[in-house]
Amino acid sequence: MHDLFILTGASRGLGLAMARQLMAPGRPLLCLSRHANPVLADLARAQGATVMQWALDLSVGAAAADRLRRWLSELDAPSLASATLINNAGMIPRIGPLGDCPPGDIAAALRVGLEAPMQLTSAFLGASGAWVDAGWRGPRKVLNISSGLGRRAMASQAPYCAAKAGMDHFSRCVAIEEGRREHGARIVSLAPGVIDTDMQTQLRTGDPAEFPDLSRFVQLKQQGALTSPDEAAARVLAYLNHPSFGVEPVADVRG
Repeated sequence: MHDLFILTGASRGLGLAMARQLMAPGRPLLCLSRHANPVLADLARAQGATVMQWALDLSVGAAAADRLRRWLSELDAPSLASATLINNAGMIPRIGPLGDCPPGDIAAALRVGLEAPMQLTSAFLGASGAWVDAGWRGPRKVLNISSGLGRRAMASQAPYCAAKAGMDHFSRCVAIEEGRREHGARIVSLAPGVIDTDMQTQLRTGDPAEFPDLSRFVQLKQQGALTSPDEAAARVLAYLNHPSFGVEPVADVRG
């Protein structure tokens, strides 16, 4: 029996750290990212682990979800002990007021950060729900990587904040739906803390005239207040494995 994991945004940052920590012989891991990461492929070969990488543009969420649904429907469900989807991918558009944000940047941020997680969650729940209807009884989990910025407004990042707020609320809705089903899935939208990733670097390069919170992000780096991707990944995965996962559909790893 194998524990199946599906992870988006696995090619760098927190996603890459989670992929490395999830990788193990006998634990199939499917990674969905814009680009495959050769480091993951090398690690998988060295460890004898099954790691599949799909190079997908998650701004086209419907296509990614359709491919995932078809792939899941072809799996041998009785060979799986559990199935987990981790929606980690996201993007920060141009840093500045919404009125100055290019329409394409707004669309991409919402498609990658909100539409794709909803599409993939729908595909995952639909396909794995068919397993349950056929008698499979393994646990199913959806972990959405949210952000404190989905719960606290910040100027010059309206699309990112809106995507994360939407992720929180669709998780609440799905939690109600699955709670009404026998053997329903558990879902949590989890803020992982402030992590030292490329996104933080991008925020620190903002124009102070357009980004009033710039000094805060610079200070976090200077004060050593950022969590490393490896440490953050360990905390997130520990939360995922906690018996109370899913009791609260919106949570913060620091709480």
